[in-house]
Amino acid sequence: MTKRLLAPLLLSLMLVACGGGETPATPDAAPAPAAPAEATAPVADEPADTAAPAVDGSEAPAAEATEGAPAPAAADPAADEAAIAAATQAAAQGPALVPGTDYVEIPGGQPFAPLNGQVEVVEVFAYSCGHCAAFDPLVGAWKKRLPSDVRFTMLPAAFSDQDNFGPAFFAAEANGVIDRVHTPLFNAMHIERSLRPNASADEIIAVMAKHGANAAQLKGTIDSFAVKAQIARTRQFMARSGIDATPTVIVNGKYRVRGRTLEDILRITDQLIVRERAATQAGGSL
Repeated sequence: MTKRLLAPLLLSLMLVACGGGETPATPDAAPAPAAPAEATAPVADEPADTAAPAVDGSEAPAAEATEGAPAPAAADPAADEAAIAAATQAAAQGPALVPGTDYVEIPGGQPFAPLNGQVEVVEVFAYSCGHCAAFDPLVGAWKKRLPSDVRFTMLPAAFSDQDNFGPAFFAAEANGVIDRVHTPLFNAMHIERSLRPNASADEIIAVMAKHGANAAQLKGTIDSFAVKAQIARTRQFMARSGIDATPTVIVNGKYRVRGRTLEDILRITDQLIVRERAATQAGGSL
């Protein structure tokens, strides 16, 4: 039975840098050396200008697991639900959002896909990111509560052309198996340690095949024009949204969420969703 990942429920825990196939670094740090590194950036005294401290754009692969990141634990669905309930209550009862502290408004920001009357929430993640792995079960429970006019989209970070996880994600999505293999890829990286951030496409596909995906179909799709187009769109979205770290949440292409904990990210996102839904219902411009 596939193990699930449980997000840590320590509200006092600040996020550290997570990589999307790159070596983590602080926002102002020099590029990391090309060799794989085990260490991550130290926790910042103040939150960075994203949902987590920035990751540099170097081509170096990250370590097997982010040192200092919250360690995945055994599954506890009740705890997941309790965490989501707490985040929902915090969004309803918490203080008004503060621009620059809780979120950054993106100049000229655009959604990833046409809104069509919906509120778009995008999470940019990386399988090599320990905090993304911890965030995954929280997001899985949270998105089930979203109203029908809210569209949630996951995008694999496209920091490096050498990262094979992004193409593998879109290939699995195109073949209708991403829900089946998404969490197992996190498990393979952070629990089983059977995948490294610089894993080859064949190694990633082999893990997906163990969980019911058709390896031949994935191999026939991963280098397709459609997958390459999705990677290009993701890279463009990340550039115009100012994304240089994972996990990062963007609401309607307009707001980049900042948060000092995983639950804080959800609280802020919930409040921005309420704001954007109200604007839509009032006929306002998104």
